[in-house]
Amino acid sequence: MSFPKGFFIGAATAAHQVEGNNIHSDYWAQELLPHTSFTEPSGLTCDHYHRYEEDIKLLADAGLNAYRFSIEWARIEPEEGQFDQREIEHYRDVIRCCRANGVEPIVTLMHFTSPVWLIRQGGWEAESTVEYFRRYAAYVTEQLGGELNYICTINEANMGLQLAAISRRFQLMAQQAAAKAKSAEGTVQVGINFEKMMENMKFAAMENAQIFGTPQPHIFVSSRTLEGDALVFRAHKAAKETIKALYPDMQVGITLSMHDLQALHGGESFAEAAWDEEFRHYLPYIRDDDFLGVQNYTRTQYGPQGQLPCPEGAELTQMDYEFYPEALEHVIRRVHEDFRGNLIVTENGVAVSDDSRRVDFIRRALQGVENCLNDGIPVKGYCHWSLMDNFEWQKGYSMTFGLIAVDRATQTRTPKESLAFLGSFAR
Repeated sequence: MSFPKGFFIGAATAAHQVEGNNIHSDYWAQELLPHTSFTEPSGLTCDHYHRYEEDIKLLADAGLNAYRFSIEWARIEPEEGQFDQREIEHYRDVIRCCRANGVEPIVTLMHFTSPVWLIRQGGWEAESTVEYFRRYAAYVTEQLGGELNYICTINEANMGLQLAAISRRFQLMAQQAAAKAKSAEGTVQVGINFEKMMENMKFAAMENAQIFGTPQPHIFVSSRTLEGDALVFRAHKAAKETIKALYPDMQVGITLSMHDLQALHGGESFAEAAWDEEFRHYLPYIRDDDFLGVQNYTRTQYGPQGQLPCPEGAELTQMDYEFYPEALEHVIRRVHEDFRGNLIVTENGVAVSDDSRRVDFIRRALQGVENCLNDGIPVKGYCHWSLMDNFEWQKGYSMTFGLIAVDRATQTRTPKESLAFLGSFAR
């Protein structure tokens, strides 16, 4: 395989999952509730906040030429309207470290976590959030825009509707059989413990009310209404307009979580409806974006009765996804039918304990990307998830997605074979 000059081969992280001690965020607050749905708290995570130079050097030494990471809103604006200049300088240092190592920084402004104060004011169902996010995006861009070429506004902006759908399915399945219910968790591309959430619902409601002022806080990764879904994309548009006003040449996009939706005989209408919800209905909001971030991990199949479980005998990952790297090529091709702009694979990866399976996954996924490039589809880069084993949200530290292993007792980094394998395509 070969890729054109200027093609990005990189890795991705999210601030809350790797930095550690993100004490002003909604996730940190929820992790510490007595009846939390989190397997364990994030704590120090990988201490990437202090060890970013080591981590970026490992990435660069392996040959990778891009690093997608997020700026943590809860660090930048820990209290409403109070911006922390020290934290902006920290992220400036991260960006400059990338540059010093020949790595293109691709920044995400909001990767799931929000400041606690935002959630107290209604979170991702409140109209005020559009302006709050625009103001935050303006501040970051004013401070750092001169050192960046690529900004993703919001990570997996369509996640709320996916969670709403799976929540409905989970409750139905839980009523039918608790044993079957757990399998539903493997159909959404984020670490969620629906079973534990159901068990803790009554207690968590009281505890959330104490922290957020409401028993059902509207964090970003929670079931979203149709109005909230539209609000997220209006926040994206407001941020994009502000960024482009400051830096017209900045490449601005959004990232979406997308499955390879496959229809077996009789399942065509279900698959089409799912694609409309997952992607197509967002086109009016993103049609003029500079790029779209494609994020894919697996496929979903549909039959005459709707969504099907993984095929019998299929290889499953630690997340209960089907091991199916060919999904990425299928999604890129499907997206390109309607979105004619540039595409960047901002996340694609696999949670496995056997790194040889990750190597195989990368090989097959990149073959699909090359096939798309050969057919003239404008894919500009591939960022593997994740640079290092990290905090997989409600699933904790047991899900190993990383190209680098992290001993959390000592914070020792150990590159895996997959890191060098991925880097060989950039070299």
